[in-house]
Amino acid sequence: MKVVVIGSNSFSGSHFVDILLKQEKYFVIGISRSPEKSSLYLPYKKRNLSNFVFYQLDMNKNLPEILTLLDKEQPEYIVNFASQSMVGESWDNPVHWYQTNVVSIVGLTNALKEKKYLKKYVHISTPEVYGSCSGKVTEDYFFNPSSPYAGSRAAADNFIQMLVKQFGFPAVFTRAANVYGPGQQLFKIIPRSIVNIKLGKKIPLHGGGEARRSFIHIVDVCEGTLRIMEHAKSGEIYHLSTNVLVSIKDLVKIISDTMNVDFTHAVEIVQTRRGLDNAYILDSTKAIREFGWVPAISLEEGISDVITWVTTHWNLIEKEPLEYQHIP
Repeated sequence: MKVVVIGSNSFSGSHFVDILLKQEKYFVIGISRSPEKSSLYLPYKKRNLSNFVFYQLDMNKNLPEILTLLDKEQPEYIVNFASQSMVGESWDNPVHWYQTNVVSIVGLTNALKEKKYLKKYVHISTPEVYGSCSGKVTEDYFFNPSSPYAGSRAAADNFIQMLVKQFGFPAVFTRAANVYGPGQQLFKIIPRSIVNIKLGKKIPLHGGGEARRSFIHIVDVCEGTLRIMEHAKSGEIYHLSTNVLVSIKDLVKIISDTMNVDFTHAVEIVQTRRGLDNAYILDSTKAIREFGWVPAISLEEGISDVITWVTTHWNLIEKEPLEYQHIP
């Protein structure tokens, strides 16, 4: 069976390609706007790639070529990880976020809405669409976005749901908690903290690090996403999360303790980010009940996993840019 992974060079997309190739029953077509990186960031590069082909195509610039490719290959599954991410930075160039996350997604899915070859379109969404909320959040929670990033993702989700209702478009949605693991972008909180400690640089804690989040290992997310791709019914939404909330301050303390560094000397307090949502836990009962999916990797184990990745590849990682670099 053919699976097209859009955003295959992204952190989550590349790990999903890896788990597909591990299955050995899928032919995987990767699409991303950027050239393929090395195995440092793309775990699938270490596998047998006889069942994988990559195309460098940008949804914003090459949508006709992407659609031509899809019609030629006629994949049973399309899993779309592509988006402009980053909450705070979306305020600087909101048009870029809406172009990628709404206009291009609308163009793609509208063209796919009646393709007979397509068995399932999996849209990788985000819990940011819920905005500021508290307690356990189920899949039917209302949208209340707090940033251009969240607003653009909510708009795309709404459009795809309309396609499901009006045309029977076989789309399903996933919304995962804060994903982390080896190969993640270095500006994300867990790898950034590890790298800063190794460089002797302070770790910035926005608002003192009081914001609480649930963190889930990328392998657990990919296992859940695969089951959703294979078995979920059209129009359904699934949360993928742990039941553990941890403040950013406590998260960084776990990292510093694991690396035998004094937490108080490793951090600095900085201003709270605009659009920072309150603490909440995504309720994953639905995925657990329907697919028997459960996250298996503890936060402590996962952090050690990332520390090992950074340490093992330090000669390469220390030369990499540590800040987010925006590409329109």
